[in-house]
Amino acid sequence: MGRHEMSGRLSAEYQGLEVKVPNLFRCPISLDVMRSPVSLCTGVTYERASIQRWLDSGNTTCPATMLPLPSTDLVPNLTLRRLIALWASTAAPASPSSSSSPPAPSAVGPTPAAAAAELLRRVAAPGADACPPLRKLAAFLSEDDVDEFDKNAFARAPGAADTVASVLRRAAKEDEDGKALEAAEAAVRVLAAIAASDCIEEDNKRRSAAALAADAPSTAASLARVMRRGAGVASLDARVDAARLAESMLLRGGAAARSAVAECEPLLAELVRLVGPTDEKGGLDRSAVATGLSCLAAVAATRRARAEMVRLGAVRAAVRVLADDAGCPAQALRVLEAAVGCAEGRAAICEAAEAAVPAVVSRMMKGGTGGAEAAVSVLWAVCHRYRDRRAVAAAAVCEGGLARLLLLMQSGCSPAARQMASELLKIFRVSGKSCLAGYDSKTGHIMPF
Repeated sequence: MGRHEMSGRLSAEYQGLEVKVPNLFRCPISLDVMRSPVSLCTGVTYERASIQRWLDSGNTTCPATMLPLPSTDLVPNLTLRRLIALWASTAAPASPSSSSSPPAPSAVGPTPAAAAAELLRRVAAPGADACPPLRKLAAFLSEDDVDEFDKNAFARAPGAADTVASVLRRAAKEDEDGKALEAAEAAVRVLAAIAASDCIEEDNKRRSAAALAADAPSTAASLARVMRRGAGVASLDARVDAARLAESMLLRGGAAARSAVAECEPLLAELVRLVGPTDEKGGLDRSAVATGLSCLAAVAATRRARAEMVRLGAVRAAVRVLADDAGCPAQALRVLEAAVGCAEGRAAICEAAEAAVPAVVSRMMKGGTGGAEAAVSVLWAVCHRYRDRRAVAAAAVCEGGLARLLLLMQSGCSPAARQMASELLKIFRVSGKSCLAGYDSKTGHIMPF
């Protein structure tokens, strides 16, 4: 291939257009105009797909400089991305017979804005099937090759989140309809891609949460229906995405949204079920467990929801996660910490003390400082403040409890946690000297140490 022929090579979307393409806009590997330019640590910018193929082939050098790569991180070159988009929107073909102008690079259409607007128009069209365009929007937001700038541009577009949220809310107001639930599930995928993505700016996540909170009771009811596997069978991924939206409403949606989620019994029941087994063998899915527990911990910040959570089995679910070492110990301990804030929660933990207390003690130092302090709060509440005989007896036979408390006190924990740990040490030491009866009698007699 001659030099002139190679320099004139363009991607398919530019074929037939007699425009001069700046060399800076071409990928050094493919020589095509870049759609999603990313830079290596050497400072050279490539088309994301091209350089990813190079790295996936086992290469450890920069293809342009052949220098070794101490890091293979790909950093989006947003400035160049904007320059290419500006050039593409203003460049005109040299031939008078060509009336079209070259579209801006995009992974989903002529331009990200035009593609998103068209998809949203199809979603909002009366009587139209919203599922296909919603699935395309979800793919757009989840695709690694789509630039972060384009994703955030869609998320902040006026009416975008409201349009998608309206599809989700519609499912709560219609009869059990497989099509409505299917559309609601697709809408959940779109909104969850915004709420859970690291590349979406916090302001855009708040916009999405505000759209969900516009009619919070209907949103909560629709999320429960998606998680409940209504007329259609929702996948586990859809249930997890729905829980992420519920958590986004709790964290970013305001007081009305928090109340709506806390008061939606079907949604609370589904969050508890998400933490439970996902197959006949009793297996736990870590992603589902982590999302469910995180959302339950956020719900528990609303005091009136705690008793309902306990009634629905939140304590049993959290203890099972700790006992099975299913990951997420910090989230499980936070749920139990919230539960001991109500009488129903303390009763549930004490009734299952033989399993619950050892599970809390064994995971005390595996949930980070926050998880450890939550564990101490749980033990202190049932063993010291309320002095439940079953909980104290279970703590007395826990191996390593004393050592874990001492480690916590030496780890720079909060003064409140240190005080609670200090008071729990007396229980462990007295129990170790067979003075459990004297302690339980509330005589105030403590054997000297």
